Amino acid sequence: MRKRSSRARVALAVMAAAVLGVAGCDAGGGSPAPGGTKARAVRPAPLWNRSPDSIAAVGDSITRGFDACTVLSDCPEVSWATGSDSRVDSLAVRLLGAAGAAERSWNYAVTGARMADLPEQMSQAARRDPELVTVMVGANDACRASASAMTPVADFRADFEEALRTLRESRPRTQVYVASVPNLKRLWSQGRASPLGKEVWKLGICPSMLSDADDLTSAAVVRRDRVQQRVVEYNQVLKEVCAKDSRCRFDGNAVYDYRFGTDQLSHWDWFHPSRDGQARLASIAYRTITAAHPVA
Repeated sequence: MRKRSSRARVALAVMAAAVLGVAGCDAGGGSPAPGGTKARAVRPAPLWNRSPDSIAAVGDSITRGFDACTVLSDCPEVSWATGSDSRVDSLAVRLLGAAGAAERSWNYAVTGARMADLPEQMSQAARRDPELVTVMVGANDACRASASAMTPVADFRADFEEALRTLRESRPRTQVYVASVPNLKRLWSQGRASPLGKEVWKLGICPSMLSDADDLTSAAVVRRDRVQQRVVEYNQVLKEVCAKDSRCRFDGNAVYDYRFGTDQLSHWDWFHPSRDGQARLASIAYRTITAAHPVA
């Protein structure tokens, strides 16, 4: 009897230890570490790095600082993305410091570029192996000789998807910041108050929106509304395509919604951003990239 009782107590003790061991594992979410202490769960590295260490910029005339310094000329030193001008305080300077921006930021944007040009620019940017690529493109797809010549939305989408694929083929971990296309109709409404600006517009700046700037007939209104609607559609494409890439952040239409005034517009053409306007774009980009969470 004593032997049986002793064996029974041992068996019960073993069973209790096993049950408690299982319960402890389930309740704690992990196995006990050696020495009886619970192992800490290993947290994965954050998917979005809020302080990237190198930047490549792609896009069009806005990112080249066109008309911000002299008429009908690029001025990349005031670029919102990679410029060195202290009055702009570019994204690169904010993230990398002045010395870091000079060494580890590159501007591959081209004045006049459209979305169809983005895959090649992305290929050039990828060769630098940047931690972040900034994208601002689409205005020239709407700014055509006429509204009927604007880039179709389906083509715009296909070209943007190709650009991201081009980057991902060699740089799967590079982050992408995508700025929305500006509100072209607001730029028209602000700039048309300037006689000089309207003269410069006649040289061929965004004719689909800016030609015959003082024409308020129903046909002109319909034309401008058509261009504006296409910009809205382009921004929807940018949002949707970017949302499919876990390392891409769209600005949530912050550039489109920004109310550019005369101080933020070039006093050469009253359409492209001035130094002050470039600084505002840099601020929008910096807020988006360093935010704890992407814009909803």
